Amino acid sequence: MARYVDGFVLPVPQANLAEYRKMARKAGKIWREHGALEYVECVADDVKPGKWTSFPQSVKLKEGEVVIFAWIVFKSRRQRDSVNAKVMKDPRLASMMDPKNMPFDGKRMFWGGFKGIVEL
Repeated sequence: MARYVDGFVLPVPQANLAEYRKMARKAGKIWREHGALEYVECVADDVKPGKWTSFPQSVKLKEGEVVIFAWIVFKSRRQRDSVNAKVMKDPRLASMMDPKNMPFDGKRMFWGGFKGIVEL
């Protein structure tokens, strides 16, 4: 059975990368505690602006920023919806959800849910 994935792409100032990593570790532990199967955050290492589109262009990357590509894996969309409802009510995330406390520009972040079609 194909799993369900929430995917995220966002810009983070390089100066805030350590703070972002700390926040991501905390968030990942909370998602896993509530039932997520996997929680992965990656920093861009080999991404270049494209002719029409690219990771840097998608988040309007500014000088001194890096792209984060992240995903959370769930058993199904139904399980994702259940886990995310619990996560959003978890008081440990409250301060991280305040835009003033985020170490990145949340307006340039994008995300979405995806049904698996190939899993090897």
